[in-house]
Amino acid sequence: MNYVGIDIGSTASKVVVRGEKTRWFVMPTGWNGRETAGMIQDRLKEDGIDVSGADTVTAATGYGRISVDFADYAITEITCHGRGGRVLAGDECTVIDVGGQDTKVIQVQNGAVADFLMNDKCSAGTGKFLEIMANRLGITLDELFQLAADGSVLPISSLCTVFAESEVISYIGAGKVREDIAAGVVESVAGKVAQLAQRQKLSDRVILTGGLSHSLYFSSRLSEKLGKNVEPTEYGRYAGALGASYLAEEKANRSNTGGAC
Repeated sequence: MNYVGIDIGSTASKVVVRGEKTRWFVMPTGWNGRETAGMIQDRLKEDGIDVSGADTVTAATGYGRISVDFADYAITEITCHGRGGRVLAGDECTVIDVGGQDTKVIQVQNGAVADFLMNDKCSAGTGKFLEIMANRLGITLDELFQLAADGSVLPISSLCTVFAESEVISYIGAGKVREDIAAGVVESVAGKVAQLAQRQKLSDRVILTGGLSHSLYFSSRLSEKLGKNVEPTEYGRYAGALGASYLAEEKANRSNTGGAC
């Protein structure tokens, strides 16, 4: 059997296939979720995975989950990210997911989601903010982190992305070095994520997922602000898709045995 998890986010779409071996891939979401879903289906077919076959069960999650019309199940992001966090970090953990559109803090207890908080009102505490600022500085996101590690923080006080971008433009106009501006940008996002996370009692183990999960620098800044080690995760950006693949398996097994889904 193949269990496919698809997480269509606002910026990137992640896919996990669990079968004889586990496969992972990511692609830009683009402007149309249904078009992206079709591209994912074509990519899976190239890899020998027929989503309409009896040996494949698919679950979709994320911003564009309703666009995946071939999915057997559509499951909420919180549920999938919590399940993926359990796979990555165990039955007792806190998952901090910094996505393109929102930031989620999910408490996993006894292997299930016990509580969560989400910031989806403003992009200033998300990966999208970092992308916008990196573009303004003419660098990639990875280069932003590299520069920030060598810089001294310039304060960015605005809570709104538009006004924060104006602050960055002012720093550029004043001749401030990119390293210091980059450090200020990353510090601003880490601060907003930490403020959200501090509204809950964090578990002993805290992991970072989402598009920033690979960044040692960002996780270190977040760790310092929280006073607790926040672990970067190699496959953290796939947490939602990974959780969806496990939930697809669990739901299919319950269905086959006559249990409730």
